[in-house]
Amino acid sequence: MMDNKNILGRKTSRTINKTLIYSLLIISSLVMIFPLFWMISTSLKSLQEISTFPPIWFPPKPLWENYIEALTFQPFALYAKNTIIIAVFYILGNVLSATLVGYGFARLRFPGKNVLFMILLSTMMMPKIVTLIPLFLIFKNLGWINTYLPLTVPAFLGEAFFIFIMRQFFLTIPEDIVDAARIDGASEFGIWWRIMLPLARPAVISIIIFAFQRTWNDVLSPLIYLTDPKKYTLSVGLISFTAGTGEGVQYWHWMMAASFTFILPMVAIFLIAQKQFVQGVVTSGLKG
Repeated sequence: MMDNKNILGRKTSRTINKTLIYSLLIISSLVMIFPLFWMISTSLKSLQEISTFPPIWFPPKPLWENYIEALTFQPFALYAKNTIIIAVFYILGNVLSATLVGYGFARLRFPGKNVLFMILLSTMMMPKIVTLIPLFLIFKNLGWINTYLPLTVPAFLGEAFFIFIMRQFFLTIPEDIVDAARIDGASEFGIWWRIMLPLARPAVISIIIFAFQRTWNDVLSPLIYLTDPKKYTLSVGLISFTAGTGEGVQYWHWMMAASFTFILPMVAIFLIAQKQFVQGVVTSGLKG
């Protein structure tokens, strides 16, 4: 009889724990989703409905034309093209530099390797704003201001975070594979190109997603280095909605419509490559 009571008590305790955990997860999810819901709701309202109190959660007459008006308010097709050009070169540069340098730190033996790797990781702790003025002066002296070079060329020199991802992933590949390739006469470049890169596909996809997200959402760098409106990116174009008009009108409903459209490519890329992305993050030592 006592055993049945103990079993019943344990089952009740597990049920209560699961209920509390699921309730906490549901509440946390709703809190995280609420800004997205409010963005979509605002994008379908008129200016009068936005300022109404109490707030209107679901507009009675959704204004789908807000999306057309928002995307034609500025030349967003041109901004999208500019952003894609920057993103392609930024991704290409980071994939090449991160895989090469990561392979060197993971598989090559040379004096001071660990010290250099620690110095590399220490650069991740430095805020970007600290190096903003020195970098601007360097690019200005090179004549790169109002070009895409400051936004793309540094990627070919490597970023510590991406190098760390590739180094950690390469360490998970058995050393016997690399040794067998060396015995067969393969060069280090051949091992990197023919063996390590194909095996590192999940980590490479992780870098592609991270790099695309950085360029797609970057506002500060284009604002600093680009002065020609024809070279602006999508993130800079969104700022035009907050500037308003001469009468002080700010198009918050258009901004929400453009912002929601703006995040769709990022969401689509993540959903398409989700499996590879998660695998790359886990095997690269970024879990937890």
